[in-house]
Amino acid sequence: MEGVCEENQRISSFVHHVHIPDPDKELHEKLKQMTTGTGMKGNGKNSFKHEQNMSDCNNTEMKSIQPENKDKKDESEEDFIVKSMSENYSGILKDLGEDTNRQGLLRTPERAAKAMLFFTKGYKENIHDALNNAIFDEDHDEMVIVKDIEMFSLCEHHLVPFIGKVSIGYLPNKRILGLKIYSRRLQVQERLTKQIAVAITEAIQPAGVGVVIEATHMCMVMRGVQKLNSKTVTSTMLGVFREDPKTREEFLSLIRSTL
Repeated sequence: MEGVCEENQRISSFVHHVHIPDPDKELHEKLKQMTTGTGMKGNGKNSFKHEQNMSDCNNTEMKSIQPENKDKKDESEEDFIVKSMSENYSGILKDLGEDTNRQGLLRTPERAAKAMLFFTKGYKENIHDALNNAIFDEDHDEMVIVKDIEMFSLCEHHLVPFIGKVSIGYLPNKRILGLKIYSRRLQVQERLTKQIAVAITEAIQPAGVGVVIEATHMCMVMRGVQKLNSKTVTSTMLGVFREDPKTREEFLSLIRSTL
């Protein structure tokens, strides 16, 4: 019994020491700089390097708080988290009045825990990992558009999915890139839209960025207004996309068209 208590204390100690900062505060400061003109200058190398360094610091901090586990050296950090989350899911099922010992639910808490970790694995990723060296020097200064990128994420208000498409446009400063980030975290659509625009700006310092997301929220479809065809559209415009109505309209026109 004493061993079980010690094991639970180690799990609880690890989980509660992993702190995820408020994503809106840092995002607000970055957008403030970018919309006042200070964030759209340079070649992007310094801010990108800063993001890498911050990520390295975060990884070091994560390693320093990893609990000692001399009895079970083969168990990874994820095993600890899955075990703790499985117990919590089991409690939720019991609170619903379910029998967690019936055949269909025997491994449901563990499966749900692993699924949630996959849905939110973006917390362990950073801009450097997401770009995956997909930045290329190119003598190209016309608008680049990638439209209808399929995405899914989890609404942080109800922990249910929202699913949709992302369209991205930017005016490259002789650099082009491929990018997929941020959706695998607990999110709100407005923040996700801004985070994508900020990530592109920090990575390649383009003359301008436009991001539009159109999504269906299960929290609106399954509860709330309960309208199957309801969609939410959000956008973020930075640089010339924000300042020049013609550039913004060209971008919006192109993503609406069926090329």
